[in-house]
Amino acid sequence: MTIDALAMLFPNVAVTRGIAVRVAVSYLAEQSDPSSSRWFWSYHVRVENGSDVAVQLLSRNWKIVDGRGTVHEVQGEGVVGEMPLIAPGASFDYVSGCPLDTPTGTMSGSYRMVDEDGSAFDIDIPRFQLLSA
Repeated sequence: MTIDALAMLFPNVAVTRGIAVRVAVSYLAEQSDPSSSRWFWSYHVRVENGSDVAVQLLSRNWKIVDGRGTVHEVQGEGVVGEMPLIAPGASFDYVSGCPLDTPTGTMSGSYRMVDEDGSAFDIDIPRFQLLSA
């Protein structure tokens, strides 16, 4: 896949220590109910290891800001029940979702990684918009 095609599929990207986190987001109208103040988005994350060593994703730290500016912090082990080990040149993809009680918001955050030497470090998750229209 070309860089341009990747940018179209995953318009939000952050690179830390050679590891790219790419995010694509979709509003799910069929799972949303604006009359009940419920909006829902899915997001597809791809973590690409462009470094020279294998890395493992240990935990996540999300900052979700709703349309009123209320900040929700979400922390936990791994992603979607996994703590993937990502070899140099390889990538890991997953899809998850985010409900809000406002029609707009943003998400950003970081992943805690560990390399094959046992050194832990954080990588950025790019900030992306949650828009229902």
